[in-house]
Amino acid sequence: MTQEMTQDRVRKQNNKTLKMVQTAVLAAIIILMAYTPIGYLKTGVVEISFLAIPVVIGAIVIGPAEGAILGAIFGLTSFSQCFGMSPFGAALLAINPFLTFVICLVPRILIGLFSGLLFKALSSPKKERIYAYALSSFGGSITNTLFFVGLLYLFFGRTEYIRAFGKNFLAFIGAMITIQALFEAIACMLIGTAVAKALNKFFKK
Repeated sequence: MTQEMTQDRVRKQNNKTLKMVQTAVLAAIIILMAYTPIGYLKTGVVEISFLAIPVVIGAIVIGPAEGAILGAIFGLTSFSQCFGMSPFGAALLAINPFLTFVICLVPRILIGLFSGLLFKALSSPKKERIYAYALSSFGGSITNTLFFVGLLYLFFGRTEYIRAFGKNFLAFIGAMITIQALFEAIACMLIGTAVAKALNKFFKK
């Protein structure tokens, strides 16, 4: 009995160490992507980000809590972009730094949390179905866009900066929801599904 308890304790410690290593590696990838051209596709005001992909992968492979941590790292790098690297982010920062920080952080944390919880709800212990990976990856990316746009309108919708867009504001929001969200979600679904499934298969072996 004592030997079994010892083995169980060692197994849990190994699993904990593995999760920490996996989280650290994905965090490093997020940081690398954030400050290199592979992380963002910037076209004027609209900025298409691929940083949700490692967050979703971590949420699926490691778990919702670790996914939320990775999302927070994504959010912090996103906030840092407001200091000169993102014209739109810099404008929001000048209006209200705290609300800009909230917009950058909260939606990104929800990516990992929602993706991880959705994958747990859809997947079966006996068989992990492909649609669980696809929907979790797609849902995580859409969660980010919906909450970001929602908070943007709630916090800054009445500011002079946003009002300066005039009639183009609705077109701007439409572009964020359609072009940006669709592009990000499809990329996240395809890459997230393929990589997360492969990693889960590898770690089970």
